[in-house]
Amino acid sequence: MIPSVVAAAAIVGLVVAAILVVERAIPAAPAPRYQESTASGGVDLQCAENDPIMQQLLSGSTWSMCWRVDADRGLVLEDVYFTPAEHEPVQVLAELSIGQLEVPYDTGLRNTEDITTQGFGGPQMMTLTETECLGERLETYLPDIGDGSMGGGGERRSVLCREVVDGGIAYRSSDSAGTEVARRTDLRLATISKVGWYEYVSQYTFGSDGTIRSDLGATGDLSPADYGDDPAHGWAVGPGDTDYATSHSHNAVWRVHWALGGSGGQVVEQYDAAPTGEEGPRAPLVEGGLTRISQEGTAQAADRRWWRVVNPDVRNEDGHEISYQVETGATTPFELTQDQHHEHGSGAAGDDGGYAIAFTEADGCQLFATANKEGTCGSGVLDFAQDKAELSDVVTWVAVGFHHVARDEDQSPMEMHWQGFTLTPRDLTAQRADAPSAREDVNGKPTEAP
Repeated sequence: MIPSVVAAAAIVGLVVAAILVVERAIPAAPAPRYQESTASGGVDLQCAENDPIMQQLLSGSTWSMCWRVDADRGLVLEDVYFTPAEHEPVQVLAELSIGQLEVPYDTGLRNTEDITTQGFGGPQMMTLTETECLGERLETYLPDIGDGSMGGGGERRSVLCREVVDGGIAYRSSDSAGTEVARRTDLRLATISKVGWYEYVSQYTFGSDGTIRSDLGATGDLSPADYGDDPAHGWAVGPGDTDYATSHSHNAVWRVHWALGGSGGQVVEQYDAAPTGEEGPRAPLVEGGLTRISQEGTAQAADRRWWRVVNPDVRNEDGHEISYQVETGATTPFELTQDQHHEHGSGAAGDDGGYAIAFTEADGCQLFATANKEGTCGSGVLDFAQDKAELSDVVTWVAVGFHHVARDEDQSPMEMHWQGFTLTPRDLTAQRADAPSAREDVNGKPTEAP
């Protein structure tokens, strides 16, 4: 046989072998970002304003929910259900939205409360094009003025981006029998709101493993009204030692109304771990445990600390209580300006008046972390928590800050920067819902290593 033919045959053989390996390792290709799905996951939703969103992901798990646009809060998600692959649906949330966005400038000369003053909905919510959204663009009716109660007209516009996106590697584990590996897809929902010089992306990502990621992205332009000459309050972005763009904070608080396993009956717990001061043979000893939070209140972030909302009446196949863990991630701690200047009951606030997270009993008029428009139920979170009511129908307020010190590269337009948090299922199922067949029996300590 001619050498070049031999080489070609060898190459073909290698390619075929590689294809067989890939087919064995990765069962299916990632879904395209424009894929639509009407798979309900066994959930029959009756949404008040728009058709429900129902999306099955590559793992076989399904998300189902209702959505609407509020004049102040912008995108509001309601009746959120997760159906793990081969499992029954579980309601996770009654409602999810942003509850306030405060932007105080370091000079102390200006502060805006973008949610309660201008709002993320109505004319502030931008119509999307294919550049902003590679997936399906969903329409809803938006009034031109406020919530439409005062008239002024309105129109249907495409404002919600719905995409199924590649989420990267879901898992990989290799042993002598081969490699188990798969990619994941996620459902991503996003809107864009223009408030002043900033343009904000409200983005929620629903993972095939049951995670919910809430993010606020900021782009647009630096405010031309907020420049000075003091380096203590800003950063020079003009030629030489000129044009100091004033530093400022984006203090965001989200409102998470739980319905884990059904409304009511929820419990809040805080996990802490710390070194004991003792040394083991190879490392220091660390002990951790849970503390029940039975009443309304606030809490601070700390190393090795997280919180979970539990439904003790619903258990997985192992008999463990189902719960969701709140992970705040990177944040710049802050105290909301109105909280600094408002008198509250003793002990309502944390040690420094700020909080990383707060828990209150659900009340339909308690919608905003500050400047709550229904003043009869309190002006904000610290008022809501003041009576220390017993927790059962839990609302979690998650505060995530970002201190923005401008760069030359922020002009113009500004590169997107993000802040947010994650809700992660804990013991929702006894094993990962989409376990490969070779690992279906791995539950608890395995008899031998996988």
